[in-house]
Amino acid sequence: MLSKSQAKLFFILFTSGFSLVFLWLTIDTIRAVPERSNQKQMTEEVVHGKQLWEQNNCMGCHTLLGEGAYYAPELTTVYARRGAVWIKTFIKDPQAMFPGERKMVQYDFNEEELDALVAFFEWIGKIDTNGFPAKPDMVMAPVATSVGDDPLKDAPEFYKQVCVACHAVGGQGGNVGPALDGVAARYSPEELDRWLADPQSVKPGTAMPNLHLADDVRERLGSWLLTLKK
Repeated sequence: MLSKSQAKLFFILFTSGFSLVFLWLTIDTIRAVPERSNQKQMTEEVVHGKQLWEQNNCMGCHTLLGEGAYYAPELTTVYARRGAVWIKTFIKDPQAMFPGERKMVQYDFNEEELDALVAFFEWIGKIDTNGFPAKPDMVMAPVATSVGDDPLKDAPEFYKQVCVACHAVGGQGGNVGPALDGVAARYSPEELDRWLADPQSVKPGTAMPNLHLADDVRERLGSWLLTLKK
């Protein structure tokens, strides 16, 4: 059993030791913050995007870094999952992307504001969050047509970032819309162009949104789709 003097010495030594460890850990954490928080990449555009996020109360539905509401998807890694083109296309008209399935408000942001939001999502996605949010335990593996073959290798970037969310080619992509394998055998160039320009005019009530594609984007998509003959 310790005497009073020994107990006092024990208390002083261990309290001081743990205090020094705590102080060192605190200093080490503070020193690591600029690098782990991606502070060097915080541009004025990123700050503008953060301001838009706050001004429009996006946290009322979404979460970032685990903070916010869980009514709508978590967006910490949305840039890595979707890319700039998909994000901008969706924010411009959420209902057009998922008719009748999305309750997100259409905010009518201009191009500068959309670019700022994308920059903010890109920046926050590069913060070292030590693995948060965790990747899903089960992931559906894409089906390749043959060993080493990538069916989307020559696809336009717009297809890879937007269309792939709903359509599949060679087993890669979403299943909201029909798979596009062999689409060139089913439609003429003119019919494909009409689909891309205004899906509702071809098939009223279709779930495919009118994305108001620019002529050059529509041309690149159509040219590539015409290569999918089987």
